[in-house]
Amino acid sequence: MEIWAIILALLAPMSGIWQLPATGVPPPKVEVFELARPAPTPPAIKARAAILVDLDSGITLFQFDPHGRHAPASLTKVVTALVALDHLRLDQLVTVPASINQLPWDSTRMGLRVGERVSVHELMLGLFLNSGNDAAITLSDAAMSRPAFVALMNAKASALGMLDTHFVNPIGLDDPGHVTSAADLARAAMELETRFPAVSALAATPSIALPATASHHAYNLYNLNQLIRTYPGATGLKTGWTGRAGGCLIATATRSGRHLMVVVLGSPRIFEEAGALLDFGFASV
Repeated sequence: MEIWAIILALLAPMSGIWQLPATGVPPPKVEVFELARPAPTPPAIKARAAILVDLDSGITLFQFDPHGRHAPASLTKVVTALVALDHLRLDQLVTVPASINQLPWDSTRMGLRVGERVSVHELMLGLFLNSGNDAAITLSDAAMSRPAFVALMNAKASALGMLDTHFVNPIGLDDPGHVTSAADLARAAMELETRFPAVSALAATPSIALPATASHHAYNLYNLNQLIRTYPGATGLKTGWTGRAGGCLIATATRSGRHLMVVVLGSPRIFEEAGALLDFGFASV
């Protein structure tokens, strides 16, 4: 009996080692660390200049030679639209001038005929879908004389802070003095989106048939911006091409509540490069 008493006495202090923690004492906190997602890599592009902007925050997500002065081709027509909308109503009927017959043979056109009466709204469709040079000339000549209109285009550019820009014509025809930058064109496009959202929204139209009226024949308009048909969420905005400018594009898109805009100048593959930049932007936090 004495031996068992000694063994129990020796074991008694050790029993406390296996006791559960006292009630009410919290267990130690476990910290969980979330692995950061690697930042997306900007795509390699061959454009002469480009800029990608988050339209909601105004933050530039990507830029390459954003202030280099380049020929803009028909991206010029965004500023043509801004000046025309300052002086003409969308429901206003204007007369197609004889000066459309002086356009270069390879001009993009909406198909106007001299003497027809068309609305400014119809001309905006022709301007943004077909990139109609005839629509641009009709708008400018309806507002005022050509030199006065171009002067107001340059005044508009100055007012918007487009310091890399100088216009010579309302179409975007090549001229050594007709230049702008990717950053400046982004400013102009944002002004159009802000002040005239109903007009910028027209650029999301894949195609449209305008019926004949008493004052003009029917027009079948087709959007030259391939992204409208191929890129999910594409909303616009303007295409351009000349021999000097190369391929040019202002592309806008909306996805998951985010709104982005990309401008590419002098690109050999405008739709592929603009789409790749938009993908990069949407993947960026």
